[in-house]
Amino acid sequence: MTQRIELEIGGMTCAACANRIEKKLNRLAGVTATVNYATEKAHATVPAGLDAAALIAVVEKTGYTAAEPAAVPPIAPAGDPLRSRLLISAVLSVPVIVLAMVPAWQFDYWQWLSLVLAAPVVVYGGWPFHRSAFVNLRHGAATMDTLVSVGTLAAFLWSLWALFLGDAGMPGMTHPFALRAGGDGDAIYLEAAAGVTTFLLAGRYAEARAKRRAGDALRSLLELGAKTVTLRGGVEIPVDRLTAGDEFLVRPGEKVATDGTVVEGASAVDQSLITGESVPVEVTAGDSVTGGTVNAGGSLVVRATRVGAETRLAQMARLVEEAQAGKAGVQRLADRVSAVFVPVVLALAVATLGYWLGTGAGGAEAFTAAVAVLIIACPCALGLATPTALLVGTGRGAQLGILIRGVEALEQVRRIDTVLLDKTGTVTTGEMRVQEVDGPAGLLRLAGAVEAPSEHPLGRAITAAAGDDLPPVTDFRATAGVGVRGTVEGALVEVARGAGEGAYTWVEVRVDGTPSGRLALADTVRPSSAPAVARMRRLGLEPVLVTGDAAAVAEQVAEAVGITAVEAGVRPEGKVEAVKRLQARGRRVAMVGDGVNDAAALAQADLGVAMGAGTDVAMEASDLTLMRNDLWAAVDAVRLSRRTVQIIHGNLFWAFAYNVAGLPLAAAGLLNPMIAGAAMALSSIFVVGNSLRLRTFQPLSE
Repeated sequence: MTQRIELEIGGMTCAACANRIEKKLNRLAGVTATVNYATEKAHATVPAGLDAAALIAVVEKTGYTAAEPAAVPPIAPAGDPLRSRLLISAVLSVPVIVLAMVPAWQFDYWQWLSLVLAAPVVVYGGWPFHRSAFVNLRHGAATMDTLVSVGTLAAFLWSLWALFLGDAGMPGMTHPFALRAGGDGDAIYLEAAAGVTTFLLAGRYAEARAKRRAGDALRSLLELGAKTVTLRGGVEIPVDRLTAGDEFLVRPGEKVATDGTVVEGASAVDQSLITGESVPVEVTAGDSVTGGTVNAGGSLVVRATRVGAETRLAQMARLVEEAQAGKAGVQRLADRVSAVFVPVVLALAVATLGYWLGTGAGGAEAFTAAVAVLIIACPCALGLATPTALLVGTGRGAQLGILIRGVEALEQVRRIDTVLLDKTGTVTTGEMRVQEVDGPAGLLRLAGAVEAPSEHPLGRAITAAAGDDLPPVTDFRATAGVGVRGTVEGALVEVARGAGEGAYTWVEVRVDGTPSGRLALADTVRPSSAPAVARMRRLGLEPVLVTGDAAAVAEQVAEAVGITAVEAGVRPEGKVEAVKRLQARGRRVAMVGDGVNDAAALAQADLGVAMGAGTDVAMEASDLTLMRNDLWAAVDAVRLSRRTVQIIHGNLFWAFAYNVAGLPLAAAGLLNPMIAGAAMALSSIFVVGNSLRLRTFQPLSE
């Protein structure tokens, strides 16, 4: 037996940190863990008996901090220490850089002023890098902070040597870049040490803010639930004390505290924050409501059916968090590269220094190239490429009522070419309605009156079609499998359950024993199904209707929505076989369904898509869950998934391309260390900013 443990990790500064922690955790017997640099969390499956304290101890021994997460992720204050450190460093660095770059402004002993200004930047501003490098050194490891710390300290210490033991402190010294071609003792790198530190702090601050924005969707989801609830007796209690079976009040404008069933009242409930559906849903006694939705109308009394971790809102949050913790196959490759990247870069920097010295170049030129190699080669962009896109994409999906179970589902969506659509509840509403009346005027009114006490779906459909002004019925009797009978306005009215005929289900109506006419009923097609199916075709997907209904019914529905491939009369096990047949022909199959009888096919398909108003069994067997019972939601899910994967691949391409292009330039002595620092910071900002574009994704259904 296993259990899942989640930890918040502190102190990570790059993907190499996450890889180290992940390896250490996975060395524990029976533990399977993933560590996400972007979300700063570890997700582990551990054997029974192993608690979070054991995992926390491993993380802390590795040199980082760990703790079990709070119920709602905290939002870092705007005035955090990183921001203060950045502002102080920027104010001090600007004069140092300007003096180094503008010879006309260089006065006697200007270099000593630069030292006074640069020293606090390198020591105080760069302290997070130096501290992290030292901690990792104690554990025999090197990370991106090692590169930054070594590079900036080397530039600063070289400058100290040149100022105190060389000729750089002499009056009359001018443009440092001109002097570096001469004696090595004239060269100082204070502008590089201060500038690189400031640029990297700016990049880290922008990255931290962007990651917080990326997590806004999940944080909003977790904060949707009500904090207090008023019981039916008027007592107000914290929502976490509510138990299944309790009845509570929901006044107009209040949030529904938890999942439940309406026992009194009628209202319109705004479900947009849960399902993405903008139109409020009318509810009355007997209808289900979801925790976190807003009562937009009258007062309700609701009986709690699910509380705590069992609610739909908690399940949604759990699915989103699990998806954000996943890693794509291409990201695992990037992680493996990052794991060996820092040691390779350190070796490359030493080799660059040796090469330039060996060719007879001055120490200043060799040192410049080596420091530039250290600074330019940051694996941060590689580590952020996938997780930030996942964070934003899955969060945006949750806002639209699209729950993506994991990164594997995203990768599968890209390959899907065939979509099997269950008919009832997916393409159609799943509710029977009267389509034709074959008989005299008033026939529907009599049939509706005698069916009013019935609980049968056909009876409810007939009563709904007959309207509200119905005469009373006496001597009512229902016979299972046969029909109902009763006295209406002095006449004996019987409604006999009929059988399928063509595209309809017919029922016979008899008055005083004489056949008086027939009513035709059929499931109704959702208005959105036809345009959604057309859009699927434009996305390169071939729709197939699969149903247990008769061929005539299935073909009529298929024709109405524009589907040409139909499999009718299919039992639940037959749906699985239909998926297997298509897969055997080389098709990549997605199955869209909402019922228990769809669960096996959802699990067999390459991609299972469950309609959210369906059963929990179907949702558990699926890869994507749509909180709206609307095929447009399926189209939006495909579009969002493809867009997220596209962003991930774009991020990884540019992250790799940045290092491939930057390292040779640095080693060749064509890149100043300060410019390298700015470029490194911008690469991480670009990756995160590119991912944040997913926040603007708009559904086609609205």
